[in-house]
Amino acid sequence: MEIVFATNNEHKLRELQQILRNKVKLLSLSDINCFEDIPETSPTIEENSMQKADYVRDKYKTDCFADDTGLEIEALNGRPGVYSARYAGDEKDMDKNIEKILFELENLNNKNARFKTVISLILNGEKHQFEGIVNGKIIKDKKGESGFGYDPVFVPKGYDITFAEMDTELKNKISHRGIAVQKLVEFLNNKIK
Repeated sequence: MEIVFATNNEHKLRELQQILRNKVKLLSLSDINCFEDIPETSPTIEENSMQKADYVRDKYKTDCFADDTGLEIEALNGRPGVYSARYAGDEKDMDKNIEKILFELENLNNKNARFKTVISLILNGEKHQFEGIVNGKIIKDKKGESGFGYDPVFVPKGYDITFAEMDTELKNKISHRGIAVQKLVEFLNNKIK
């Protein structure tokens, strides 16, 4: 099976290729000559994810899936949420995004947070969504060199290291994206049979 992953994010693409292994041939947006910015204007993670998948399906007439992920911090009423990539500005500077959340949490005791990923799949004209959530907390200083985004300040529940300190195999197994992708893989495996 061949399917397009609607992303320009090389980190996400590599992560998903590792999780999917040889089960599905994953194509990137550049593989289908899609170089434009896909709109992400919806107010929720679920709608943003489907908006991206709809865009690729409508314009390129191909089966595809898209994801959207947000970091939801309890003490910040769920922020940055759907605005996670642009929390400190439209330039999507993750260092500035992390600085902003650390500043906002500085004098707050509640550091509980969760990562949420929603994958929207359009396959043979049918739409499906798969959700992955991992709970954890935000720490005050960045730790680790792996991962991307908010990984250096997020410690998942049941662990004492950040996503950025984990090896790829462990992170993919327990992460929000990993959970959503496993649901996607199970669904596709049932379709392939």
